Amino acid sequence: MHRSLCVCGLLPTPPLETRTRLVLLIHRYEDRKPTNTGRLAAQCLANSEVVSRGHASERSPQVTRSAASEPLLLFPHEGSTPLTERPPSARPVTLFVPDGTWRQASKVRRRTPGLLDVPCVSLPLGEPSIYRLRSEAHPTGLATIEAIARAFGILEGAHVRRALEHVFR
Repeated sequence: MHRSLCVCGLLPTPPLETRTRLVLLIHRYEDRKPTNTGRLAAQCLANSEVVSRGHASERSPQVTRSAASEPLLLFPHEGSTPLTERPPSARPVTLFVPDGTWRQASKVRRRTPGLLDVPCVSLPLGEPSIYRLRSEAHPTGLATIEAIARAFGILEGAHVRRALEHVFR
């Protein structure tokens, strides 16, 4: 992006500390785009990891899961549980979030070893996306940072959502 549009100065310093861990599963094509918002969210959160996937010459990366945390996949698969209806847990959450086109993201669960048995959660219906740099095929679709902000708002509190949305805006 053009230097005058750089958002580096808007990133929280230090990054936000959260109990919830973000694992961003970014498609290799998405990783190169300057309009990607998933990496931006990961840069804002101290407890985050970015895993690149979809390389034709490589096997899909095995996701790392800890027995100390509850794994959840943020994607509205059929049968997913709304995040707001999830029963409380004493364990912290590891939130796996696919990043890519809708088509790429829909394949993450079955193509990434270790995710097939991870419960899917979805976001409650909310205000439409404000993202204007790229078009959205689904009326309820969100930019990745918007979805992460809303999920972390539920899991961590409104202050985390506001901080991520500030960077996005």
